[in-house]
Amino acid sequence: MNNTHETKVILRNGMHFEGFTDDETQDAFAIQLDAKEAAGGQGKGVSPAKLVLVALAGCMGMDVISILRKKRQNVSDLEVHTHADRADEHPTVYTHIRVTFVFTGQQIDPAAVERAIELSMTKYCPVANLLKLVVPIETDYQIIDAG
Repeated sequence: MNNTHETKVILRNGMHFEGFTDDETQDAFAIQLDAKEAAGGQGKGVSPAKLVLVALAGCMGMDVISILRKKRQNVSDLEVHTHADRADEHPTVYTHIRVTFVFTGQQIDPAAVERAIELSMTKYCPVANLLKLVVPIETDYQIIDAG
């Protein structure tokens, strides 16, 4: 197993960068990054700070749905939302993050959901486990019965 990752960003124009993961492999993906217009951006991509939140939501979402599938929970849809408070002064780091899971399905067991979220936060999601070292992360969930 390869335990190293490489990325690069290339300046395209103004504050617009294009980022690449695992360069020169079949897993290479381009990500568009840009700053706000007030900072010289052109609206051509996501801000790096918001990309951290997308990474957190994606990482935890993948863990949680995988665990719930193994527990044979009938989840037909999952949305993972983040809400993050940010410091007013530079560096404008996140000071608190809330991750909300919205499950849709039939007869989803709340105990299974809680355990899946707990396992993601404490064991499986490297993004959450890294971020929680420097910022409080809270989780909650909602179950919508589609039956």
